[in-house]
Amino acid sequence: MTKELCHVIEQISREKGISKEIMIEALESALLSAMRKKYGGRTNIHLTIDRKKCDIRVYETKLVAAEVADPDQEVSVKDAQAIDPEKKEGDSIDFPLDLHDLGRIAAQTAKQVIFQRVREAERDVIFSEFKDRTGQIVSGSVMRKEKGAYFINLGKTEAYLAIKDTLPTENLKRGDVVKAIVEEVKITSKGPEIIISRTSPQFVGELFRMEVPEISEGLVIIKSIVREPGERTKIAVTSKDTAVDPVGSCVGMKGTRVQAIVRELRGERIDIIPWTDEPRTLIARALSPASVEKIGVNEDDKTAMVVVNDQQLSLAIGKKGQNVRLAMKLTGWDIDIISDTEYSKIRLEETDKALEDSMKKESQKKETPSVDA
Repeated sequence: MTKELCHVIEQISREKGISKEIMIEALESALLSAMRKKYGGRTNIHLTIDRKKCDIRVYETKLVAAEVADPDQEVSVKDAQAIDPEKKEGDSIDFPLDLHDLGRIAAQTAKQVIFQRVREAERDVIFSEFKDRTGQIVSGSVMRKEKGAYFINLGKTEAYLAIKDTLPTENLKRGDVVKAIVEEVKITSKGPEIIISRTSPQFVGELFRMEVPEISEGLVIIKSIVREPGERTKIAVTSKDTAVDPVGSCVGMKGTRVQAIVRELRGERIDIIPWTDEPRTLIARALSPASVEKIGVNEDDKTAMVVVNDQQLSLAIGKKGQNVRLAMKLTGWDIDIISDTEYSKIRLEETDKALEDSMKKESQKKETPSVDA
């Protein structure tokens, strides 16, 4: 029996990822609860399980008394000394009980307590495993779709992926394997809830960390990353080592690294930009793939006026303003874009106004009488 018990404990411990000590403590608690219930709730009933051999010892502890008032709690000096001659009044003595006396109802109670403790231990194990994985990527298969969310099988548990946190073009099916970033792990009445997302900018950042060894090793740093899920991501990178090209590292040989990420993002476009602290250069790069002609900046207000070739205007602004919107988020600058033609018109108007002002001043000088005469 004890060998079988040890085997069962070790097996459940391995399968559920619960420590053997927790399993034994749960079993002790469950059996003790059942035994005390059988003996009318007496608190002088005790139970221990040997950690190595799994021997179960049940006993009741009684107080040695000159006169026995409560036979359930006390024993006479004569009866105590019949077992241990050293015992005297005021001492306590243990009497073994037979575990087989456990009734059917008590055994059922023990079983329920064991299952409950195992479930609680499982929840603790899952929470401990995932609570420090916020911001990391997990991979799993789609189990089902219900109430506006997908439930993703992560092995020991499942994760919650809201449809709003999937890519706009995605329609996941049962069995599809997806990657996502862990956004939050919280305890609920039903156990740990793991909330994941595929739309977070950090998800793309972690995909780069997985695909680009130079990022995971800390040679290449992601300075900023912004995203409109399913459409476009802009990521600014820099290198700690002048011999390491940050953009080339992210792109990979023949684009293999970035292509793997684009596939995971269902074709989302990715602009990889070398970071610089010089605002004009950073803004120009952030507006890629458009080419920039001129940039004027106001560093106090963090505003920039960008002039682009007429043919580049729509590219610089992007579909529904997407490109310039992402560039502003990436750089932290408020960017205004105008075409070369608009810029020439503004300059011409400014020149005309300056000329007009100059002519007015000259005219006023001629009309003013001289005081020298």
